[in-house]
Amino acid sequence: MQSSQGEALRIDKWLWAARFFKTRSLAASAVNGGKVHLNGARVKPSRGVRLGDKLEIVRGEERYVVEVLLLSERRGPASQAQGLYAEGEGERQARERYAEMRRLEHAGALAPAQRPDKRARRRIRELRGLD
Repeated sequence: MQSSQGEALRIDKWLWAARFFKTRSLAASAVNGGKVHLNGARVKPSRGVRLGDKLEIVRGEERYVVEVLLLSERRGPASQAQGLYAEGEGERQARERYAEMRRLEHAGALAPAQRPDKRARRRIRELRGLD
C-alpha cells in the first residue's frame, strides 16, 4: 500500500520496503550505525521519511544517494521497490564505475586453490611414478 503526500513512514521500514536491506532489523542496525543519513543528518530508525527527502545509504562498499518518491509499508517485487526512489544519474554512474573497478581488481587475482579431483589425483600419482 503506497501512502499519500502528507504522511511519514519509519525510515527502517521504508529502507526494507525499498529493498536496500533484506530485513527490517538490518535496516535499523544500519541507521543506528550511522550508515544512513536523512537530508544530511544522522537519524534514528523511528524517524519519519517523507516524499522528497534525500537519503544517503552506505551498504558495504556501495554508496547510494536517492530521493524518496513514494512511501510503502509493504515489501513488494524489486520492480515496484525501484519505483519508490530516484537515484541521480551522476551518483548511479559513479557507483557503477566503482563497482567495475572492484570487479577488474578481483579479476586479476588468482582463484583459490582447490583440492584435486579423482582424475587429477591419478595423474599426479602417474607423474610421481607411484602407480
